[in-house]
Amino acid sequence: MKVYTRTGDDGSTGLGDGARVSKASRRVAAYGAVDELNALVGMLRTQPLPAPAEGELARVQPLLFEVGAFLAEPGGRFGLSPDVLRPTWLERWIDGMEGELAPLRNFVLPSGCPPAALAHVARTVCRRAEREVVALRDGGEDVGAVIPLLNRLSDAFFVLARWLNNRAGVADTPWRGHA
Repeated sequence: MKVYTRTGDDGSTGLGDGARVSKASRRVAAYGAVDELNALVGMLRTQPLPAPAEGELARVQPLLFEVGAFLAEPGGRFGLSPDVLRPTWLERWIDGMEGELAPLRNFVLPSGCPPAALAHVARTVCRRAEREVVALRDGGEDVGAVIPLLNRLSDAFFVLARWLNNRAGVADTPWRGHA
């Protein structure tokens, strides 16, 4: 099977139900942002990570693929697992990491050791994916079930960045505001 089909040369792409839509459609933007996030999580996993972080990120990747498949198939053929529909496991992960951190007293700049910096980038891509899904939902599509996962996941990436910095002995860089 060849990777190229030439069917997208006109600027369209096929959805999971066979329909063809513009590559600039809201739906494609939503699942494209989720796909980008999944690739970024894969990049983050190439970094030296403490075992708890690696385990959770290994759990995140297939769920992001599941969300992408759900978004790419408007007919609802791809259902959503309990880990997507009820992301309380993310809350437990966040709480566990926060238990090792000093309380947050101000905004922090996205920086630190390389894995933490990548986690900050993952947070921003996750927020964009969430905005794209919200826009799709606001346009009348029944995709709101994945919004809580993306919302919690962006929080998890923020806390993960702080936790990774802490584990590496790198202090958060506080934002000082205007000079």
